[in-house]
Amino acid sequence: MNNRFYTQFLRLVLYFVDLLFVFLLFFRFLTSDINKIIIPLFFWIILALFSPFKNGNKILRIIRIIVITLTARISLFLLLVLSYFYIIDYKIETLKIVNCFLLLFFVLCFWRIFTFILLKRYLHYKGIYYNNVVIIGHNDSTKKLEYFFENNRDHNYKYQGFFTNKGVSSKLGNINKSFKYIIENDINEIYCSVKELSDEQMTELVYFADNNLKTLKLIPNNKYVFSKKLKFENHDLIPIFSLSNIPLKENLNIIIKRTFDIVFSLIVIVGFLSWFTPLIAMLIMLESRGDVFFRQLRYGADFKLFACYKFRSMSANRESDSVQASKNDMRITKVGKFIRKTSIDELPQFYNVLFGNMSVVGPRPLLLSHTNDYKNKINKFMVRHTVKPGITGLAQVSGYRGNIEKDSDMHNRVKYDIFYIENWSMFLDVKIIIKTVINIIKGEEKAY
Repeated sequence: MNNRFYTQFLRLVLYFVDLLFVFLLFFRFLTSDINKIIIPLFFWIILALFSPFKNGNKILRIIRIIVITLTARISLFLLLVLSYFYIIDYKIETLKIVNCFLLLFFVLCFWRIFTFILLKRYLHYKGIYYNNVVIIGHNDSTKKLEYFFENNRDHNYKYQGFFTNKGVSSKLGNINKSFKYIIENDINEIYCSVKELSDEQMTELVYFADNNLKTLKLIPNNKYVFSKKLKFENHDLIPIFSLSNIPLKENLNIIIKRTFDIVFSLIVIVGFLSWFTPLIAMLIMLESRGDVFFRQLRYGADFKLFACYKFRSMSANRESDSVQASKNDMRITKVGKFIRKTSIDELPQFYNVLFGNMSVVGPRPLLLSHTNDYKNKINKFMVRHTVKPGITGLAQVSGYRGNIEKDSDMHNRVKYDIFYIENWSMFLDVKIIIKTVINIIKGEEKAY
């Protein structure tokens, strides 16, 4: 049984169980009249037919499932159901509708995540569900890609090796043998380094991939140009690659991200900080004298200064604005040590998000001294300030948080921040938020 069989089988299971949940929740919250449930069930089936879950080569990642479930299904489904109830003049309490659809969302997310985790573990154990991949070429870029394949098993790739005409050891041989090997070993994806093939070889490889239904992915030649996200377009019959604009400079994306920031920050402020702040304030004041909140100037979007807020975690000192906290820092109080370890000290920054100075996700704002020191030292450092700073960011969930001990630490932060800015999406934001929560629960070595 091949990958396509498992994908189709999983889709049928998803459709059936989704439908069952919709029926049960409608019956429980909205109506016991089966006739009034039939049409909404039909709506759900129609939406399911257009589900993005149709990739036969890989199981969608958990974060993508959550967002798709929310946006592509339940939101549209709610609009259709409300329209239907309005047409048939069926009146129902708003609270019941809200409860029904919220519960539907959380139930679907929970059981899908649970099912996918079990399924992925089983299929990986059996060696069934993966993409066979090979690399054509051998250089620094392909070595990094090879490392990625061998150390990220959860991406469902099974790396077979590389072909090269260079005089290096390769278990697969030279490029001339690649076509035969790809056919005989059911290779799904071919990753090709552009700079190791001539124009004729490249053309031949493209034709081969098209004619044999293989996915061809190119590793670009110029890393300085192609490290940016590219936009492809045609001028008449001439293909053109152009550097795309920063996504968060587009009006629609600005609205989407700002709306998400406002809703998310309000949920945290009203649902958590409203009652938690007095408790943490009491603990802070009992241990040391001083303000509950710590206010510090940071550079934000367009390099404008703003006041960044935290729960105070240190005793009063004159170095707080210039010297970053280090491991076993004597300035940190006992309560401060706990709230820094759990990132509770950062929670007041949700007020910054609500006021528009920050975003939930973005490049972390640095000390003014660090910014002034590195802005002329690291290339493209100022790109970080083209968007709002965030409470959490891609660099932080990738292992680059805490004290900056050497220049390479800042180089890595800037690298991840620029990648985030040039490749922003709501999927990426939600993924970073979930990773942040997971890291807090697990505990982070550099959280001090």
